Amino acid sequence: MATEIIMPKLGLTMTEGTVFEWHKKPGDKVKKGEIVATINSEKLTADVEAPADGILLEIIVPEGEDAKCQAPIAYLGQADEQLPDKSTNKPAASESPQPSQPTEPAVKPTSATATEKKAERIFITPLAKKIAAEKKIDYQQLKGTGGNGRITRRDVENYQPVSQTAVANQATVNIGACLSGMRQIIAQRMMTSLQTTAQVTLQAKADISKLMQLKKTIKQNIQQPVTAGALSLTTLVSKAAVIALQTTPAMNAHYQAGKYEQLKDINLGLAVAVDNGLVVPVIKQVQLMGAGELGRQIARMVEQAQQGTLAATAYTGGTFTISNLGHNGIEYFTPVLNPPEVGILGVGSLLEVPALLDGKLVNQQKLPLSLTFDHQVIDGAPAAEFLAKIIAALEDPYRLLF
Repeated sequence: MATEIIMPKLGLTMTEGTVFEWHKKPGDKVKKGEIVATINSEKLTADVEAPADGILLEIIVPEGEDAKCQAPIAYLGQADEQLPDKSTNKPAASESPQPSQPTEPAVKPTSATATEKKAERIFITPLAKKIAAEKKIDYQQLKGTGGNGRITRRDVENYQPVSQTAVANQATVNIGACLSGMRQIIAQRMMTSLQTTAQVTLQAKADISKLMQLKKTIKQNIQQPVTAGALSLTTLVSKAAVIALQTTPAMNAHYQAGKYEQLKDINLGLAVAVDNGLVVPVIKQVQLMGAGELGRQIARMVEQAQQGTLAATAYTGGTFTISNLGHNGIEYFTPVLNPPEVGILGVGSLLEVPALLDGKLVNQQKLPLSLTFDHQVIDGAPAAEFLAKIIAALEDPYRLLF
């Protein structure tokens, strides 16, 4: 049977993507791992790799068109291989297909209803957007004929200008609507997480005074340049979490559809803010990395995630996530689980706290940590012990360097 090439899921909020470019055409031979297409979501661009060796038999989603995440966009196989019967995906004759959008009302809408329709989010494929820019066309005037009303290349090419007054009025409405639409998707994903898990958050501070002093000493005395990111606070907290996960396998696990599974590899997800959203790139097998390699991987992943150039596979397979809001001045917060993971660590802003030490008043550097876990499979006591292990590793900094 032919192998499907699917539309990948690039981020927490992605539900569909657009095929931006096909690098192969039907009949071309491809190798497993070879890039066959480039796709876009609303925030990211990624390359799609061939899942196996073979011949590109058929492209079912052309350039500029959309597909739901995990839906096939092409088929790969041998020259004489039978393609799946696509008719099996269609509703039976006695069934009514479900529309992707609400049907138009039988009565003419009032002015209030018309305003609501204008406030709907604009969907446009990257290719159509590019052509519109080249032709100096304001795409907000266009009516999309693609899936979910998305504006396609053909819509731009067939466009007939309308009055500038109408353009200005519609643009004003739609610019305000875009953020609302994206936030609505994010809200749905977050609510799904909260509704399917029993989330509890524990909070504590780690005294990282020795850690910060060690960082300073290393930078002053080392004879060769420190690996980029090796001594960053994000890297060192990540290393502490890995140490704790290695001795707490119950936290390095997945729970979904009533099935709980502890996982061998530690694949660390890092929440990264991008324009109007959030993605979680994943660093695989971090238990095998020292601080230097882990720092390099974190720096690379974060940069490429922000640029939207990470491969789709870099957003899957996480077993535990870290979210850092310290640069925003936040002390404690409640990070939301990234299902099917059962734990996520929130990192707050570094604090200077006065304390008495040997009768002297000193400033200690404390790091607020917030651990959210799924109480369906992890009890409070082992979760507290896990957080204590992270703190113990941070307060014994030499353990983090190897």
